[in-house]
Amino acid sequence: MGEVNSFTQAVPLEYFIILSSILFCLGVLGVLIRKNAIIILGCVELMLNSVNLMLAAFSSYKGDGNGQILVFFIMVVAAAEVAVGLAIIAMLYRNTKSVDISIFNKLRG
Repeated sequence: MGEVNSFTQAVPLEYFIILSSILFCLGVLGVLIRKNAIIILGCVELMLNSVNLMLAAFSSYKGDGNGQILVFFIMVVAAAEVAVGLAIIAMLYRNTKSVDISIFNKLRG
């Protein structure tokens, strides 16, 4: 069995799992309840970061750096997703003067 570092001994893994689960559930609720596209994009980012937190916690707990490298790549993809999402929201606002997602149905026709 691998050597456990002082970080995982100071904070139990269960705390990271609970915190990450709470953050993910808050993100899901925000996506399902809110109508503002910017807030929905923020909630998606919250869900991605909660998954990153759990992946980094498991990586640190196992003493392996591969999970933390994967977290870095997930953050790069999330940054690209935010750039594309904000561009779409900017075009939506330019055309409709609103960031309400119910307006997407009007753009379909």
